[in-house]
Amino acid sequence: MLPFWIALQFLSSLPIRLPGMPEPQELGRSLLFYPLVGLLFGMILWTLNWLLLGTPVLLHAALLLTVWISLSGALHLDGLADSADAWMGGFGDRERTMTIMKDPRSGPIAVVTLVALLLIKFAALLALIEQQHAMALILTPLIGRSALLALFLTTPYVREGGLGQALADHLPRAAGKQVLLVSALGCVLIGGLGGVVAVVIAALGFAWLRQVMLKRLGGTTGDTAGAMLELLEVAVLVGLALF
Repeated sequence: MLPFWIALQFLSSLPIRLPGMPEPQELGRSLLFYPLVGLLFGMILWTLNWLLLGTPVLLHAALLLTVWISLSGALHLDGLADSADAWMGGFGDRERTMTIMKDPRSGPIAVVTLVALLLIKFAALLALIEQQHAMALILTPLIGRSALLALFLTTPYVREGGLGQALADHLPRAAGKQVLLVSALGCVLIGGLGGVVAVVIAALGFAWLRQVMLKRLGGTTGDTAGAMLELLEVAVLVGLALF
């Protein structure tokens, strides 16, 4: 179960402590457990939603969103911020885009992007609470982290060295495809027709974002992977709220 604990430590802010530095093979296998971490996040959010029943809906949505952000320690929001700055400031140039993504500072584009995304996410949560569509809280984190696995399965990792390279190099690809299939089937079983809608929205968004990454960078980085997760989560939430 070490790969699961590696995945949980990396993707969450939960107090997970590993006994030592994992082997590269264990890092690669940890990707197989990303959907399970997403399912865990979804169950936590679903339980919190149930506990908050009867709370004023604005406060209800705000607390759900705050816990959602806290679960991942804003890891993927940081990737979105870096990617937004890099995409606008890179002016279509690959090397300039990669350089800006490495800069830890956030510019105005990053701030505006984060505010807009969180506002839309809050509004979608508010709509889903009013519609009593609690299954969306399970589906969305599951799909978002399954998309990370899909990205590493299908897309070159273009920033050499570091954790991302080890993940990409040592991911068991046949098992990864099986996990993705099980995750998609799980979404349909959990959400029924809503699960089908969520998977279709995510698949279309994934294909488009992957193509954008390939065109600009020739592949993905940790930042663009985080940005993709956040954008897909918002797309799924909005789609389910409108559906």
